[in-house]
Amino acid sequence: MKYRNLGKSGLVVSRVCLGCMSFGDPTKGRHSWMLNEEKSRSIIRQAIESGINFFDTANMYGAGTSEEVLGRALKDFAKREEMVVASKVYMPMREDVNGRGLSRKAIMAEIDASIGRLKTDYIDLYQIHRWDEKTPIGETLEALHDVIKAGKVRYIGASSMYAWQFAKALFLADQHRWSCFISMQPQYNLMYREEEREMLPLCLAEGIGVIPWSPLARGRLARPWADRSSTSRFASDAVAEALYGRTELQDRLVVDRLTEVAAKKGVPQAQIALSWVVQHPSVSSIIVGATKLTHLEDAIAALDIVLTESEKSELEEPYLPHAWQTPY
Repeated sequence: MKYRNLGKSGLVVSRVCLGCMSFGDPTKGRHSWMLNEEKSRSIIRQAIESGINFFDTANMYGAGTSEEVLGRALKDFAKREEMVVASKVYMPMREDVNGRGLSRKAIMAEIDASIGRLKTDYIDLYQIHRWDEKTPIGETLEALHDVIKAGKVRYIGASSMYAWQFAKALFLADQHRWSCFISMQPQYNLMYREEEREMLPLCLAEGIGVIPWSPLARGRLARPWADRSSTSRFASDAVAEALYGRTELQDRLVVDRLTEVAAKKGVPQAQIALSWVVQHPSVSSIIVGATKLTHLEDAIAALDIVLTESEKSELEEPYLPHAWQTPY
């Protein structure tokens, strides 16, 4: 395993982060394709044994069951101080009017709930899952600063938003001497590269570590275009359909080119797609949502693949601009 500092912070993370959205109770939440606890634990254990020290979940994954499964597995298989646990806040967790968002009330309630489900005393990286239009960002930043000072969180990060929003948050934190975001979690892959326009340059300039989600475009980059519908998740993942269903004609060219490059190098195309993402200078770690042990193996193997500038250009050439989007 290879490791890197998360941005300019002192936090060192494995260059593969195990995304835990697929772990939990399949009967709860919004994803019927989630793995049950027994299957989830085997992947988490393999990740630890492979040297992965970075795990990303969220309070809303599986209605909280992802955090529960991850917490029990880490307690059984690892030393807590050696692991970097990341979770998120923003999505609805209760039906009442304060059961979602980034208000002080929501953050103070949800940090305690996440810590309890994870069976830990603190969360290493606490991330805002989306931008909250209904809460002043200053209120959110001060609340996040307070949970750090209370010892419940070590670092804070953010996820998909406009670059101007992230820049505003960074400026306000600096102005008020609040704790600053050290990471950004955007959607970034060969099929969706819009973050190259503003967000990734901003992160490079400010020393923010980038940890892309969906580096394989919900599995669409893991296999040839003709085989893209061969998984059960493909048929039931409504978020993936919203993200990529409207751009299939232009995306097919990207996948076909990826298949060609992978064939010439003699490696699985998932490894090429992941290698392309992890080699971007802003990227500290890639979030891989493994549901099979082979998914982990491909992600780890991708770290050893070095793409030439010619190969990168070949992979990038078919891309056409997309509308900026966030999944939900």
